[in-house]
Amino acid sequence: MAIEDDVLVIGGGLAGATAALSAAERDATVRLVSYKQSTLRHASGLIDVLGYMPTGVDEVNDGDDGGDGSGTETPLVDPFEAIPSLPEGHPYERVGLETVREALLFFDSIAGDAYAGEHTDANALVPTHGGTVKPTARYPATTAAGIASDPRDALLVGFETLPDFDAPLASAHLQAAEVPFESRGITLSFPGIRRSDAKITRYAHILERDESVDTGAGDGPARAALAHAIGTELEDESRVGLPAVLGDEHADTVRRDLEERLGIDVFEVPMGPPSLPGIRLEELLYDALEEAGVRVTTGVPVVDYEPVDGANGSDTIERIDHVVVDRNGQQVPYSAQQYVLATGGLVGKGVRSDRDRVFEPIFDCHVAHSADRYDWFVDDAFGDHPFAQFGLSVDRELRPLEESDGEEADDIEFSNLRAAGAILGGFDAAAEKSASGVSLATGYAAGSRAGQEASE
Repeated sequence: MAIEDDVLVIGGGLAGATAALSAAERDATVRLVSYKQSTLRHASGLIDVLGYMPTGVDEVNDGDDGGDGSGTETPLVDPFEAIPSLPEGHPYERVGLETVREALLFFDSIAGDAYAGEHTDANALVPTHGGTVKPTARYPATTAAGIASDPRDALLVGFETLPDFDAPLASAHLQAAEVPFESRGITLSFPGIRRSDAKITRYAHILERDESVDTGAGDGPARAALAHAIGTELEDESRVGLPAVLGDEHADTVRRDLEERLGIDVFEVPMGPPSLPGIRLEELLYDALEEAGVRVTTGVPVVDYEPVDGANGSDTIERIDHVVVDRNGQQVPYSAQQYVLATGGLVGKGVRSDRDRVFEPIFDCHVAHSADRYDWFVDDAFGDHPFAQFGLSVDRELRPLEESDGEEADDIEFSNLRAAGAILGGFDAAAEKSASGVSLATGYAAGSRAGQEASE
């Protein structure tokens, strides 16, 4: 017999978790199923809404694209002012500006004091490990003292065994970007670690547990040793930036301890994968799922589905009766009234391709693309590649649309299926810096509507 719920969410990333939480808010019984670990642990942990206008859309605030519709090369100041100018089919255009705002408020209610940025519509510019500044709407509280609009001078500290963060180079890049403060970068040895292949979590555990380490003058607590090493290098700086390794579950406690020892503000610089801020965000969301009563089933891929006919006015539109998951070789049916598909894009394999076509592998929903695979990309490696926007076209209820005579039709694939997150087409997340914002907004909208319909 099928395992039954009101709403079944397929995918365990930011979009899937948000969809499950928002559906649960509508008093629906919700299950989330995912095959692999969430990609959140590879993400920066920043919540971007819209950092740059897409190519082909004139900028609406503070930047200059020359009036030729080429997009913007400068970060957007106010993403909410820019969203109404986005083209038809963009995920934000599908859900609407107010839903984007509601989704961020929903995230704020989940994140609590773990994240900052809710006080303003303006993007914050957060320095990253490469020395660039990233426009973002919400950012971990551990990074708050490092935002680029702060004019105080900063010392960036890297570690010999952590080559992913070259503090002197990052500092030079910040100066080249003309940030409104002076920065200086140094490289120190990390107390207790001598090998460059240590996992990123090892750094966090040493500081979080305040382990006893060899300080060169006998054993002592790791935080005291690190603070002493940094303190001897300080000049006139008013804040110190460290790679994001200050702890797993209690990073803010570690940060405040270092601040008290140094007498100045300390902040984390977001890192590449694996990302501790991303892992912390994942844990925050999954704790919220447990508290909301969402049933979470991991390690089980959805491999098939069974449709049934359903009436919608004068038209007959298929419904999904149940999906089939592979649980250690056993085919198990999972049934729900409503479904949300949030399996990711090309990177997450929610959208796949072979030499002949681009496709969605579970329900075979239509993915618009040229029949000529050489049209999927451009010669310039840094150009605007069409494949970056491959994904499902959806209506304003986020229901995937069918193909008709080579063009999108008004007909929907399934009456009880919605899609959210990177699986959607019509936007270039990397160029726009909008990935997490789209996941939040569409996950929130899809989950809310699915939960409401299931509960009626």
